Amino acid sequence: MPSFKSILAKPFAKRIYKKVQKWANNPIETQEKVFKNLISEATETAFGKDHDFISVNTYEDFVKRVPIRDYEDLKPYVDRVVDGEENVLWKGKPLYFAKTSGTTSGAKYIPLTKESMPTHVNAARNAILMYIHETGNADFVNGKMIFLQGSPVLQEKNGVQLGRLSGIVAHYVPKYLQKNRMPSWETNCIEDWETKVDAIVEETLPENMTVISGIPSWVQMYFEKLQQKTGKKVGDIFKNFNLFIFGGVNYEPYRAKFENLIGRKVDSIELYPASEGFFAFQDKQDEKGMLLQLDSGMFYEFVKAEDFFNENPKRITLKDVEVGVNYVMIISTTAGLWAYNIGDTIQFTNTKPYRVIVSGRIKHFISAFGEHVIGKEVEQAMKDATTNTSIRINEFTVAPQINPDSGLPYHEWFIEFENEPDNLSALAKKLDTSLQKQNSYYFDLIEGKVLQPLKITKIEKNGFQNYMKSIGKLGGQNKMPRLSNDRKIAEALKAFLLVK
Repeated sequence: MPSFKSILAKPFAKRIYKKVQKWANNPIETQEKVFKNLISEATETAFGKDHDFISVNTYEDFVKRVPIRDYEDLKPYVDRVVDGEENVLWKGKPLYFAKTSGTTSGAKYIPLTKESMPTHVNAARNAILMYIHETGNADFVNGKMIFLQGSPVLQEKNGVQLGRLSGIVAHYVPKYLQKNRMPSWETNCIEDWETKVDAIVEETLPENMTVISGIPSWVQMYFEKLQQKTGKKVGDIFKNFNLFIFGGVNYEPYRAKFENLIGRKVDSIELYPASEGFFAFQDKQDEKGMLLQLDSGMFYEFVKAEDFFNENPKRITLKDVEVGVNYVMIISTTAGLWAYNIGDTIQFTNTKPYRVIVSGRIKHFISAFGEHVIGKEVEQAMKDATTNTSIRINEFTVAPQINPDSGLPYHEWFIEFENEPDNLSALAKKLDTSLQKQNSYYFDLIEGKVLQPLKITKIEKNGFQNYMKSIGKLGGQNKMPRLSNDRKIAEALKAFLLVK
């Protein structure tokens, strides 16, 4: 018998679907409106005055006045906001700072304003409602839902609250979901990740879990602990679990492992959230890519990844993008980020409507020999090599080996297997063949005998988790880089090799 809550969900989902279709079907006009609003709202801010926003009438005016910046470049303005100054990047003061771990700057403080905060919450809600509208499945709203996230405990800095994005969002769970939501507030506040996951296992075991959400690598840890405790598949523990919501990394390398842990296939919704904005969500179960959020106070620009490090790379807007091209995504937002490089590379899978996949990080690539291999390519190679086999992997990362003890340089793949292949060299050959097919530069280097084919190095069970723990990045929104252009991670992983 359908519950009152699930009956109400369907008309609400239909209303949101119509609203989304309205802007998705008018993408260029929607983005132009967002652009004009951003400029007019920020004209009197310190940043707006410094960049002569009063004279910005066109996108071309904006490009002339506002260079692309990353966090380091924007930091002088952010520091003023953190120090308590008003009207710097956006009018007034932000509601929150989302604290993230930067690579060169230590902690990064990303502002969240009263205009930008609702867009994070609405996009997450709309992703679920679009799924309900498409599938007609609303029964899961009656069960318990878990969101594996950072601690909701917030600090204060000069009158502005500060915390992890996932912890801040925890304060915005709608009232109608509060009773369904897990874990408990107390458990969510546990800082140590392993202790927290153990507590979540205890809390959720007796419950009717219907939705599980989080970054795949950390949900995998939760599933494994459930299985260790009960000896059962997750799908047998939670009979009504039928929806997995994930974001942060590509699910494909984990899919086979997850289906084995669950014991059956479940529907999934992919999200693309970040502290800087909630950029996209999967709006169709049978379409590749996620719907780019065009009406959420964010104006997008794109630069071809291959041109990004040139002196003056060409910046384009939505109307000029092409399917399948690797772009660096640049954003300007109601949180006061201007022509801001978030560091991600994306590719469009469709332009009617505009759907994207995350292809990697502009800093996470291997081009030690001019091959410019990106995250999407190594993940696709892993998928090609393991599909329809019994091989299951927990995690992997790739690094160049420039100075081997003997022979030509090569790419070294560090892999933690759940189910090992019978023939490791055959797997290496499949991976290498797929990579050569995808990347002509890599193919030329192998053909020209500049590189030898890749080699696999096995990592011990839980080796990647232990590595992340050793650098203080276990759990939360932390992710293992899929590849790097140096040996820093590779050297650290030597402590976690599987030695026969």
